[in-house]
Amino acid sequence: MATDIDNGDRAQRGIQSIEVGGQLLRALVHHGRPMALKDLAREAEMSPAKAHPYLVSFSRLGLIEQDRSSGHYLLGPLALQLGLISLQQADPVHVATPLLAVLAQEIGHTTALAVWGDRGATIVRVAESPAALHVSMRHGTVFSLTSTASGRLFGAYLPPEEVKRMLEKERRREKSSARPERHVGMPPAPPLPDWKHFEAQLHAVREHGMSRSEGEIVPGVSAMSAPVFDHTGAIALAITAIGPTAVFDTGWDGLVAQALKRCAGEVSQRLGAAQR
Repeated sequence: MATDIDNGDRAQRGIQSIEVGGQLLRALVHHGRPMALKDLAREAEMSPAKAHPYLVSFSRLGLIEQDRSSGHYLLGPLALQLGLISLQQADPVHVATPLLAVLAQEIGHTTALAVWGDRGATIVRVAESPAALHVSMRHGTVFSLTSTASGRLFGAYLPPEEVKRMLEKERRREKSSARPERHVGMPPAPPLPDWKHFEAQLHAVREHGMSRSEGEIVPGVSAMSAPVFDHTGAIALAITAIGPTAVFDTGWDGLVAQALKRCAGEVSQRLGAAQR
């Protein structure tokens, strides 16, 4: 039987039996372990007698297989291949970009995606705040490792050796007076921390699962940043929100933090990351 699938303005024809059988695959993915026929059928809201023919067909395709000793069903080699190919094709920036503007509308602040580059955390996408009073960010801006929410976020989840190398690079730039000039009236840039003190800051980031900055670079401007992880568990992106301190909620359980974590969690899930 064919069904209509709403796809934007047009309805496309689908095969109802495939959609029904797909509930069995969803159940296996959701539970993440081999399942008995009766449990699998119950999870897919169908009788074992109805579920069995689907399982036979899926088994012939390699989407599932049956453990010979227990009789339980698990995902098969074709499902594993499809999953691996999907993960290889998933571009973190491409996956996260459509959610960025939605996040900016939800929290009322400018949001951005940052990736880790040769010079540190670098902005690659920006969604401006809908509010009249907001803070702007530019593509290509590189965040300081030690004094920004995005920089410390990457520092907390990247290999320590890489973070130490970047910290030393910032220290060399500071000695050569290559750090960005401060505007008149701004407080002097804080000195770079040594590794022991910086490591303690990174530990706090990991404890909270995100990072924040309150007026460190520019007085009156605050930011929070949440990590996106890929299927290997490595940090792939930082999703960052920035706004005027007077109206920016930097509470660890505040609205901005909750929205950032939800968004980052959704992107991580789409990239195949395990739940943390």
